[in-house]
Amino acid sequence: MTIDSEPVPATLRWAVRLLRAQAVALALVAVWLIWSDLTSEAHDLTTALLLTAFAVGGAAALWALAGALVRRRAGARAPAVVLQLMLLPVGWYMIQGGLPWLGLPLMVLGLGVTGLLVSAPSNRALGFADGADRQ
Repeated sequence: MTIDSEPVPATLRWAVRLLRAQAVALALVAVWLIWSDLTSEAHDLTTALLLTAFAVGGAAALWALAGALVRRRAGARAPAVVLQLMLLPVGWYMIQGGLPWLGLPLMVLGLGVTGLLVSAPSNRALGFADGADRQ
């Protein structure tokens, strides 16, 4: 087992912070959904429970991916990028649905975190070659 003594680069630290912030925000949505499931009149209980489970699972996945990235697990980058790119269609449909004040920041957030995750300092920290050493 090797211990990497180099500090985590700022790009990766910020990506982890933003992923954890997303996890907390989604966990708060999940708490609200749980409260709604328990207190509202049931119209379609199966859909309500599946949506709640999706929110809980998403929050857990974002938190776990952030933890893996801070420990420099290269395999966590691809799923994290996929989750961030999923914010693009969500944001687009929010804009189309009349919520541009929420949709546009979500799209910018997804692209921003993706950029942080694929930046050269993050690549080096995660063990990916950035192309500088190729011949």
